[in-house]
Amino acid sequence: MQDEKPSAATPHIATGLIHHPYTPPADFQAPQPGVFKASTVYFPTVADMRQREWKDKSAYTYGLHGTPTTYMLEERLCTLEGGLQCVLVPSGLAALALVALAVLSTGDEVLIPDNAYGPNKALADGELRHFGITHRFYDPMDPEDLSRQITPRTRLVWLEAPGSVSMEFPDLPDMVRRCRARGVLCALDNTWGAGLAFNAFDLLGDGEGGQVRLAVDISAHALTKYPSGGGDVLMGSVITRDAALHLKIKLCHMRLGLGVAANDAETVLRSLPSIALRYAAHDQTARALAAWWQAQPPCAQLMHPAFEGAPGHAHWQALCDRVPGTGQAAGLFSVMIDARFSQTQVDAFCDGLKLFKIGYSWGGPVSLVVPYDIASMRQAWPGHLKPGTLVRFSTGLESAQDLILDLHQSMQAHLPMA
Repeated sequence: MQDEKPSAATPHIATGLIHHPYTPPADFQAPQPGVFKASTVYFPTVADMRQREWKDKSAYTYGLHGTPTTYMLEERLCTLEGGLQCVLVPSGLAALALVALAVLSTGDEVLIPDNAYGPNKALADGELRHFGITHRFYDPMDPEDLSRQITPRTRLVWLEAPGSVSMEFPDLPDMVRRCRARGVLCALDNTWGAGLAFNAFDLLGDGEGGQVRLAVDISAHALTKYPSGGGDVLMGSVITRDAALHLKIKLCHMRLGLGVAANDAETVLRSLPSIALRYAAHDQTARALAAWWQAQPPCAQLMHPAFEGAPGHAHWQALCDRVPGTGQAAGLFSVMIDARFSQTQVDAFCDGLKLFKIGYSWGGPVSLVVPYDIASMRQAWPGHLKPGTLVRFSTGLESAQDLILDLHQSMQAHLPMA
């Protein structure tokens, strides 16, 4: 019996649906960019597959290496921060980890400010130590201490402006100059500045014709915060201007298999057009609340870089407020509650707030509050901080007056001065 020949009849419905020939016209334009979800990317021929290049964004090869959605987000973030190249990762902490894993090897050393984001310090003490990479902490308010701690083994210096929780603003240009003089890479956690308060890739504001005079090497950004703006996305970015350094980071990114979800990228893309407006609103509310706190008896010290007397205020002025009165700051500040109040009282004050929610992160529409134990977070108690219990506030987009009334009612109930 002869084998039956394949029929040229209409294919099975499953095949017809999968291989449907219709392609929509390509000239569709709308306020929001399209969302492309892909692991597999098609190639018209084997030859095309073999010659495609993904490292320079000239083509697509696999979902992890980029889609139109992620390429667009990366380019817009470069515009925001003043960089030239960007990679996306699943969180802000992943951005810090990617930088470390891309540029450090066994026997190298990384220097971290003592007021750095806690998980970055934990990363150095855990995984990096396990890989034979050592670390030390330097005083972020003493550039000389940074210089003293740089050794021939130092390959990376982390910078934060301002520092996490206690909000000290360092002399960032001076520290970058010191790293430059010693040939050491400097990476900035730029989440607070968000590309708006200052330009990390043109710190002196004197770049002309694309020639930047003083810049960090790497900017790591928790897009979870202001770029997202909704408190509903976890994402980070690593931005550079040097092509060779970017390629090193991009290849490490590829080998680690890091990627972000298309819908998360879509959410950040949708939020970016309003980031400048939101940042200004957060800033305005934070300053109103900080000014109110300064007049309250339980406040032993205010930590907000834009306020005179705050640690590093002059450095914030020099970097962010070159034209007096125009400087920007994030909607984040801390208050040292007078030492006469116990931790239990301070916790009760936080619990008694109705509009402020207790929670980590910041940059979203809801105001947040968290008390911190600074003594457990530092090598020693910083000399510029008064004794007491530190409480950090992140302002959302609520009315400043309503937030002040909320602070007042809980203060009366739990922080009595009588």
